[in-house]
Amino acid sequence: MAIVQISSMTDTEAQVLGLEERLRAAMLSSDVDELDALIDDRLVFIGPDGLVYGKEDDLALYRNGAQRLRRLELHEFGIEVHAASAVVATITDLEGSFRGEPFAGRYRYLRVWSRAGLDWRVIAGSVSGVAADLAG
Repeated sequence: MAIVQISSMTDTEAQVLGLEERLRAAMLSSDVDELDALIDDRLVFIGPDGLVYGKEDDLALYRNGAQRLRRLELHEFGIEVHAASAVVATITDLEGSFRGEPFAGRYRYLRVWSRAGLDWRVIAGSVSGVAADLAG
């Protein structure tokens, strides 16, 4: 997946980038209502602990404070659009706490956005730690 330059994005890529920014802001502020609007009811997400989370599991982590992010800094963004879906891969620096344990480091997110009508929602994804030298 190639890194997409903002200046050469298609309308769909720009729309998904905007949704990614909304998602990032919602994650940082633990905005459960915004997360609810952006995440599909059928979500399948592999967390940093290797467990599989559904939408309600993910929302509960934010609702009850089990996951809190203090920093989510984007280093790399790649996108591939396929008809009614878009695959996004990012490298981010994260800092926060997960189930009471503090963490900080570089992580790769993979998200699949699915379009139904005019609405896009995250239907699948994962997050995993990566070596600090993968992004500049």
